Amino acid sequence: MLPLELKDVCYRVNGKTIIDRISCAITAGPRTVILGPNGAGKSVLMRLCHGLLTPTAGAIVWRGTNGTRRPRQQAMVFQRPVMLRRSALANVVYGLKLAEVSRTERELRARDVLEAVGLADRAGRPARVLSGGEQQRLALARAWVLGPEVLFLDEPTANLDPGAVREIESIIGAIHASGTKIIMTTHSLGQARRLGDEILFLYEGRLVERSPVDRFFAQPASPEAAAFIRSELP
Repeated sequence: MLPLELKDVCYRVNGKTIIDRISCAITAGPRTVILGPNGAGKSVLMRLCHGLLTPTAGAIVWRGTNGTRRPRQQAMVFQRPVMLRRSALANVVYGLKLAEVSRTERELRARDVLEAVGLADRAGRPARVLSGGEQQRLALARAWVLGPEVLFLDEPTANLDPGAVREIESIIGAIHASGTKIIMTTHSLGQARRLGDEILFLYEGRLVERSPVDRFFAQPASPEAAAFIRSELP
């Protein structure tokens, strides 16, 4: 069963093509990492899939729903997550309230997920005073607690120190192990190797290459991907 299918998806702004006729089916299970040089369209493609942007041509289909998103089927965590002006615990509880989880269950589930991401001792602290790494862990907790079928991650460890990166990667691994499909962008080739099962390589808005992670790095099929791996592309 396919969670997501792109059919000749295009996205243009002011006459400029950002995403150029991308077609692919993204299946459940393997972790999908979207790679490409700056300006390739990675973040825009993620936003199109998540429904934050609308294709100017083509279609994005979720399990035969003609592009209609089902509530809580998916979630997205951004490079710089927005924290509500309330405690870490209340940030998670608020999402559960919107999801119409019963009042008696909200705090229990919120505390469980904060424990899972290593923030149990920060539950009562204002979310906006947490460190960058802690805020990103909280953002992952807010998404994970809803049990999404698909989780989009847009550069989830950008600008974090190595220790915070390791913590975030461990949480992403746990979310994947819990059964959530991971689709993410990253600027780090090392992270793509560690967290990816398959690579979608974009170049100038086109899907140039798709392959298992090991093959992509060992035997890239396109000159653009080979140059990117050698860091010749920006």
